[in-house]
Amino acid sequence: MIEHEPEMKTLKRLQIRLTGRVQGVGFRPFVYRLANELNLTGSVINTGDGVTIDIQGSTELVDRFLESLNSQLPPHADIDRQNITELPTVARDVFGIEDSRGGISASATIIPDLATCPECLAEILDPASRRYHYPFTNCTHCGPRYSIIESVPYDRPRTTMKRFTMCNACRTEYDNPLDRRFHAQPNACPECGPHVELWSANGPVVAKHNDALLEACEAIQSGRIVALKGLGGFQLLVDARNDDAVTFLRYKKHRPSKPFALMYPDVEAVRSDCVMAEAEANALLSPAAPIVLLARTKAGYNAVAESVAPGNPYLGVMLPYTPVHHLIMRQLRFPIVATSGNLSEEPICVDEQEAVEQLGGIADFFLVHNRPIARPLDDSVVHVVKGAVAILRSARGYAPTTLPLDSSPPAILATGAHLKNTIAFISGAQVMVSQHIGDLSGPKSHTAMEAAIESAAHLYSVSFSRAACDLHPDYHSTHVARRLDKHFLSVQHHYAHVLACMLEHNLKPPVLGVSWDGTGLGTDGTIWGGEFLRVTTAGFERIAHLRAFPLPGGERAVVEPRRSALGLLYEIWGPNLGPVRDLSPLRQYSDDDLRVLLRMIEKGLNTHLTSSAGRLFDGLASLLGLAHVVTFEAEAAMLLQFAAETSQDRQTYEFALVGESRPAVLDWESMVRTVVDDIRKHTPLDTIAARCHNTLVEMIAAVADRSDTPEIVLTGGCFQNRLLLERTIERLQAGGKRVHWHRRIPTNDGGIAAGQAAAMIDKMQSES
Repeated sequence: MIEHEPEMKTLKRLQIRLTGRVQGVGFRPFVYRLANELNLTGSVINTGDGVTIDIQGSTELVDRFLESLNSQLPPHADIDRQNITELPTVARDVFGIEDSRGGISASATIIPDLATCPECLAEILDPASRRYHYPFTNCTHCGPRYSIIESVPYDRPRTTMKRFTMCNACRTEYDNPLDRRFHAQPNACPECGPHVELWSANGPVVAKHNDALLEACEAIQSGRIVALKGLGGFQLLVDARNDDAVTFLRYKKHRPSKPFALMYPDVEAVRSDCVMAEAEANALLSPAAPIVLLARTKAGYNAVAESVAPGNPYLGVMLPYTPVHHLIMRQLRFPIVATSGNLSEEPICVDEQEAVEQLGGIADFFLVHNRPIARPLDDSVVHVVKGAVAILRSARGYAPTTLPLDSSPPAILATGAHLKNTIAFISGAQVMVSQHIGDLSGPKSHTAMEAAIESAAHLYSVSFSRAACDLHPDYHSTHVARRLDKHFLSVQHHYAHVLACMLEHNLKPPVLGVSWDGTGLGTDGTIWGGEFLRVTTAGFERIAHLRAFPLPGGERAVVEPRRSALGLLYEIWGPNLGPVRDLSPLRQYSDDDLRVLLRMIEKGLNTHLTSSAGRLFDGLASLLGLAHVVTFEAEAAMLLQFAAETSQDRQTYEFALVGESRPAVLDWESMVRTVVDDIRKHTPLDTIAARCHNTLVEMIAAVADRSDTPEIVLTGGCFQNRLLLERTIERLQAGGKRVHWHRRIPTNDGGIAAGQAAAMIDKMQSES
């Protein structure tokens, strides 16, 4: 502690209670240095809900302290709330940092994991540094947070670093308020911290420490697959230039065509292969270090194997974000595939023994370490929309996402959607949205979801008394809510999408929500997905929707866009499809198979009516011959988008907005008939695809123009399509509407849980 001369002027003493991102980001050392620079006395302490400062000095200096506190925050700090109370002055002459206080509160904000900072990277690469080539170097500006924390306040005994006792040198850094490693909870060095080992596929140790890294790099260079235990789980690494190796990884991972993420050695290498604006470069280089979707340059098509992202003009790119990644990429100097360490659609592996068991048939080697992972975290995925980052998958670097509330409701759990599941819960005066959990398609993913709920309850010391879930009765997430709360709230899927975006932007009703996605059970028992919902304080009204059409085989249509095309054609031409039998999707079927499908539609056997925009995209893609059967969600719609992006055509097809009463129906029949005519005229496919997109934008504008609601929300998985989203924004703004879209919460089903939580809050407030 630094001593001070007694202040002879009038003293002022304040207690400042702060919540937000104020733990684990060097906030207390910042406060300590600021207070001592201003010759103030008092203390700063971590509490269960944030940080409390007791500050005393002259009125002028205390006011300067307050001003600097808010204007000179550490790089990753963020204050949500600030409560100031004036206290009686006391006699004291120092400012100190106190040990963290017990009494954990549910409103503490947990910091996401942060990418390696420039200072730590310089140490790792400096032969004179005691952390030279040390793969677990970190400080208060970087390193693991959410992936290692077990409870709050964020102190080392409450993290998975508790098993590692700091050496004297590390302890000296940790105890020095002027050192950037002051109270850096994961602080370690080669003498006292975790270490890496390279294992063969059946478990024996091949090498340790730096030799393990070097041998792993040699394996990748030779076309082998290496499973790396990273920050939040395992990644599978392979040379992205080696088509045979990437194809083999696809075969072993059961992932036929979904694009793989890439890691590049540095931003200059990315720039040579991808088109990159300033906002995209900033996202890559940010402390979150997400996967960023970037359009390829011409060189980018030849820089990596075609099997990395088949038929895709975009690459999902990230930069090294941990010391291990930096050391690997500096050794390799070429792009590698860095994909989740799991079988397709299963949870990511976090434990090395589990990884050997589950990934032993895929990986040739395992590069592991002995620091436990508290919870699984995939890599986050973002793209840039209208110059700003929009999150598509929220995980490492962003999760948990904190959204402030105006009040502090009781503990509520929202169990989210079936696909791209996240959970959300009320924690004090905020909604906390978890990391991406994944599709709830099997027992392993069910276990992962329930583990995430248990982890959240333990971490925030909350007991969930109420639960909200999707309207669909058969989802696993619904079953979980039902077990927890017999009075659980079922929230219509597309309404939850809209509420999530409203929560993110702190919007109040009335709002017109355009909620477009692939599927969601409607209140009328049909499958919705092309919805226009007017949200008021009383709930929502479905004021318009896309014209419904039949889906023979129900869920089979998700992986067979040709079934969506058949449904569209049947809706127009009925059972006599002779006039369109020559079209590409119908040529996929024999006469016998087609008769069976038509009978299913006529009898309503395993056939659902849907207003889904996602299935409309699928049907159009199949009509154009772009995709009849797909291997991952939205593959057909993506191909339609990619085709449209190559055209400059801005023409539209005709459509109708039918009905003065609500809900009105957006009738796409004229569009589809003209698409069929254009196909037969051999109009370029990219032109047709562009006109379809332009028409869908005009459909949205037609409903918005009819509405008297100036606030418009664009939400749902279809708005992952950047062409559709940006053109819709431009069109609506030109019409005088105020348009909102997702940035911090995924527009896809990863945002559903936040909307369910908002619905439960509204319900509880209406009942009180």
